[in-house]
Amino acid sequence: MLIESHALPQKAEADAYHIAIAAVNGVAYLLTWNCTHIANAHTRPKVELTCREYGYEPPVICTPLELMES
Repeated sequence: MLIESHALPQKAEADAYHIAIAAVNGVAYLLTWNCTHIANAHTRPKVELTCREYGYEPPVICTPLELMES
């Protein structure tokens, strides 16, 4: 769903699986150091919109440092 909707590029298939598995299983937070495709300010809104369009609440995607600052 994330690649087909162009929220993530084709080369980010593994990243798309991580996000999708978290969303489908109701995971609240997805912590990652992967700022290329997952914890990325440009892709996050697309990922969140796509998850919601398919009926899933997306996890809060952030780096461990971002979570500790909250």
